[in-house]
Amino acid sequence: MLKKVKETGRLGVRIPLGPLFFVSIADCLFFSVFKMAFKKKIVKSRSAKSGGMPRKLILFFILSAVLLGLFFSFKLFFHGEDNSGVPEAYVAEDDPYLNARLNMVEFQLRSRGIHDLRVLDAMSKVPRHLFMPHSRHLAYEDHPVPIGYAQTISQPYIVALMIQELGLGGNEKVLEIGAGSGYNAAVLAEVAEEVYTIEIVGELAEWSGNALKKAGYSNVHVKHADGYFGWPGMEFDVVIITAAANHVPHPLIEQLKDGGRIILPLSSPAGFQALTLITKAGENLDTRIITGVRFVPMTGRMLE
Repeated sequence: MLKKVKETGRLGVRIPLGPLFFVSIADCLFFSVFKMAFKKKIVKSRSAKSGGMPRKLILFFILSAVLLGLFFSFKLFFHGEDNSGVPEAYVAEDDPYLNARLNMVEFQLRSRGIHDLRVLDAMSKVPRHLFMPHSRHLAYEDHPVPIGYAQTISQPYIVALMIQELGLGGNEKVLEIGAGSGYNAAVLAEVAEEVYTIEIVGELAEWSGNALKKAGYSNVHVKHADGYFGWPGMEFDVVIITAAANHVPHPLIEQLKDGGRIILPLSSPAGFQALTLITKAGENLDTRIITGVRFVPMTGRMLE
């Protein structure tokens, strides 16, 4: 059974500035009315007619109103919802990793500059631990985790950064080179129309395919092959390579639409790796270096 929850902020809460503002305004208006009443002796005249209401009792009512306003403000602070555009996460009610996942989004992603709400929404939603063949207790840690066969599941921040840099709008056809455990593909499936992912390790291709199918991602297609050659006969809006390559395979450039983008960790002869975004502009390739990274090397034809 699934439910909607608002993504939490620091320490598991978000400050609902809108409701807090209106409660504060209500308190101010309430206080102002009674202040005016005292000045105009309205309260005094009414008190005289009714046998007299002690001034202290009136002050007690004012103080009570202020305290009630503060009470509801704090209640909204800890339990309220707001319309600030915070993405909603759809999670299993009995998900023991919910807090870990939301903390990952807040402290590892948002605090480092991941701002694309669609990416944050996807990272809040996808149960990363279900794409871990083992060591699930490390799923939401701030580092890559080995998944066997000399491969890793990438650090959450790097996953989010690469997808954010692609600037996906939701109707793209994506080619991923290096399916790994299937986690990247699951996140991509949340922000793109179709995902085609290739894995060179047969056991991982089978495992990721089953994990994606079990998670209900019908818009992800997994193939066991050498990603160097891409997906012949197909054309893609973007390509994401999740292993270090010393050059961009020519078949991937050919399968990329004009105006399309490729993101990959590009390695130098000295061993330095730079996360690089390449945009296809006719016969030209516009290149932008984003940051230094460390990925496992791409195997197969790339090593020949």
